[in-house]
Amino acid sequence: MPNGPQTDNSNPFLGTSAGASLGYRFMIYEPLVMTNGIRPSEKGQPWLATAWEWADNFRKLTFTVRDKVTWSDGKPLTADDVAYTFDLMKKTQALNINAIPFQGISVKGTNQVELTFDSSQFVNQTKILNQFVIPKHIWSTVKDPSTWTDQTPVGSGPYTLKSFTPQTVTLTRRSSYWKDLPKVSELRYTSYNDNSAQTTALANGSSEWSFVFMPNYKQLFINKDAAHNKLWFPSGLGIHGLWLNTARKPLDNPALRRAINLVVDRQAIFVQAESTLYPEIENPTGIPLPAGDPYLAPDYKGAKLTVDVDKAKKELTDAGFTYAGDTLKDPSGKPVKITLADPSGWSDYLTGLSIIKDGLKKIGISAEVRTQTVDSWTSDVNNGNFDAVLHWTNSGATPYDMYENIMDGALLQPVGKAAAGGNFGRFKSDEATGALKQYASASDDATRTDALDKLQKIMVEQVPMVPTSAAPIGAEYNTRHWTGWPDESNPYGPPQPTQPNSLDVVLHLQPSS
Repeated sequence: MPNGPQTDNSNPFLGTSAGASLGYRFMIYEPLVMTNGIRPSEKGQPWLATAWEWADNFRKLTFTVRDKVTWSDGKPLTADDVAYTFDLMKKTQALNINAIPFQGISVKGTNQVELTFDSSQFVNQTKILNQFVIPKHIWSTVKDPSTWTDQTPVGSGPYTLKSFTPQTVTLTRRSSYWKDLPKVSELRYTSYNDNSAQTTALANGSSEWSFVFMPNYKQLFINKDAAHNKLWFPSGLGIHGLWLNTARKPLDNPALRRAINLVVDRQAIFVQAESTLYPEIENPTGIPLPAGDPYLAPDYKGAKLTVDVDKAKKELTDAGFTYAGDTLKDPSGKPVKITLADPSGWSDYLTGLSIIKDGLKKIGISAEVRTQTVDSWTSDVNNGNFDAVLHWTNSGATPYDMYENIMDGALLQPVGKAAAGGNFGRFKSDEATGALKQYASASDDATRTDALDKLQKIMVEQVPMVPTSAAPIGAEYNTRHWTGWPDESNPYGPPQPTQPNSLDVVLHLQPSS
């Protein structure tokens, strides 16, 4: 990944760790169930759990834990480890990034774990099934798991950490893995400083697998070795967008957010920033099409996002904003200034911010583009220390996951306290939170449709986040040495190397000769 120098931290729970940033946590720590991120309606593959059963309208879940699995230190993986993993999440809010409302957690017999919840977990099924398992005998001795750097990780996966440097993390295959051993004996995760360096490495073959934005991808990558250089960028129901910090004035004013939404030139972002690689967002609800067509509320079918500077100015003046020449002033009389921030190596996002800056200037807003390291930016996003950033959302089987990530009050944290699970913009709406709860607890499609219609209306009218493009779960890869990559003809999972499915991808790989 083009994420720059890494800090020696392999804690799989922490989104800021090197294990998460580069994706290697999923080679060491395994899920209970392996689901397909681009085919979320498909039943998952049994993994550390051989079976699972939901009951009581998704308020109860029973896992049957696989026998004869060992941790990389030789100790057996048991139901106690699974129960401990969930209990640790229940007791440690910082590790429960999806805010799962665990109630009871208990071991039944020798190989079953029963979870109960205080509400239906229909919408969280995949998140719970995908949960990786940690060894109780290691983590129970850790004083603070939420800050532990886990520098010698012990997992159940086929790889162990061989060496760590800020530039390259090397994993090696272990012989005692419970499944058939992967053909790949060693994985080297090199963290390049920026998109350009990553693209060059892909083009010359020194990097064989990456998720990186590249302009002119055919010229820069495909045409360098058309027989072997491939990419596949499938999309789910997630998006990229400009997250606005609604806890800061004047961004707490929905009129300003609506005006900003009206001057973002998405066509320019699609062509100039994303080189037509990411699918466009056309609908004001933010729901990607055509995948999201079945979910669109009647009021928004056929609606289009367009640039309308005059309408944006009217939104502002109607809400008490004024102009002093070409300078926009908020209702208190202060000039409106916004800092747009993203990591220094992310050229697609930075070009997008430059385009957004030009649009803001047309309505009198002075904007500055600021770059950061990935670590400092991630920390600022989580803690609400920003005005506006380009960032992605969660994706799921329905638009619920996207909207929950953007506006769920259950994820809301005050500025200064990490909101790693989402709602980075600190959007507070009892109506949105209520609609999300309605969707999550519903037992019929009509109730879910009503809730989703409400959420679309809030997205359009209050603009908690400005959609800019659909979010692909893609990757570039090279078939010179390895075959078996997922693609349109064999979509067994998303190819992106930081996704939970990345382990499944590696297990599919075969030497090309």
